[in-house]
Amino acid sequence: MFCISLPSCAQFVGARRAVPLLLIFLAACTTPKPAVPPSAQPFAPFAVSKWAMLPDWQTIDLQPTWAAFWQSCNALKSKPGWQIICARANELTQPDNSSLHTFFEEGFTPYQVFNPDGSSQGLITGYYEPKLYGSRVKTARFRYPLYAAPDDLLTIDLSEVYPQLKDLRLRGRLQGNRVVPYYNRGEIDNGKAPLQGRELFWVDNAVELFFLQIQGSGRIELPDGSLVKVGYAEQNGHPYNSIGKKLVEMGAFKLEESSMQNIKLWAEKHPDKLLSLLEQNPSYVFFRELPSDLPAPLGALGVPLTNEYSLAVDARTIPLGAPVFLATTYPNTAEPLNRLMLAQDTGGAIKGAVRGDFFWGFGEQAGTQAGRMKQSGQMWVLFPKGAEPVLNP
Repeated sequence: MFCISLPSCAQFVGARRAVPLLLIFLAACTTPKPAVPPSAQPFAPFAVSKWAMLPDWQTIDLQPTWAAFWQSCNALKSKPGWQIICARANELTQPDNSSLHTFFEEGFTPYQVFNPDGSSQGLITGYYEPKLYGSRVKTARFRYPLYAAPDDLLTIDLSEVYPQLKDLRLRGRLQGNRVVPYYNRGEIDNGKAPLQGRELFWVDNAVELFFLQIQGSGRIELPDGSLVKVGYAEQNGHPYNSIGKKLVEMGAFKLEESSMQNIKLWAEKHPDKLLSLLEQNPSYVFFRELPSDLPAPLGALGVPLTNEYSLAVDARTIPLGAPVFLATTYPNTAEPLNRLMLAQDTGGAIKGAVRGDFFWGFGEQAGTQAGRMKQSGQMWVLFPKGAEPVLNP
């Protein structure tokens, strides 16, 4: 049962990261603590670093990074700490690689990211923009609905009363005069949620629809061959649970064999067990149709993503929009993958300080790379000079 009353609820616009409801229930039911003053912020998991510590920094090509950096500036250029650096960027016309290195070295300070246990290695996965086949009307072939956000879904912001909850979201629905959790995946798939009339499209494959929800955006090819773009609109508020982990627990394959491709193969062989498996992940994503001229999916920062240069992060640690130097390896190899990326998105499974989700782009090849990527990596955040984090001694 919720410990809040409806009049205290205000609308909150968030990214595609979900928060377990119980965590918020418990936090909301405790005595609120005073806000921490800026001069005494909690310890941040960063340590000042040097450019020489970033693998291959002197030799990497920063030209592809520049386009992604400009997307971040489009969102941050009017915000404190970013006004000066984005104005300097605007003064660079057709910069070469040398001038870009100088720009970043003179304008930013690198901070290495560490986990709470002091380690610097974390998990780096991948995501992409898939293509599905669908229709605007239900047919014998196209029978799995892609829903817009339901009218009865409440979004609740408690940050004005409980400042410690400013990064958390709450989703629910009214039941009489009570606010209760919104319907989970199983309830939605079984028709318990009032979603009739909220269908945007119907697609032909349940597991592809499931992975579209995980990716957060995609394209749908209609019967006439045209492509429409869809993106994240809302989420039901339930936590994300990995069905790959469930399959490992069931003995379907080994942990090291867990990948999107192997999950799809299992689904093809066990269609009678698929829906019960998908219900193991109660999280459910709702979509909106995007403008056809949008060059790429919109990330949590609100700007189009850049193929292979946008990174989804845990925004509780990594500030959205910031440059992040990623040192990892290509999927299923030991080949170094070192590059300067931009933190422009979040994700339901992206939790932790040294944790990233690498955006590979659109299509089958991007999907292959994303599905196989499960690498170890290190991360450095570049903070504009004058806007560095306050670290405890």
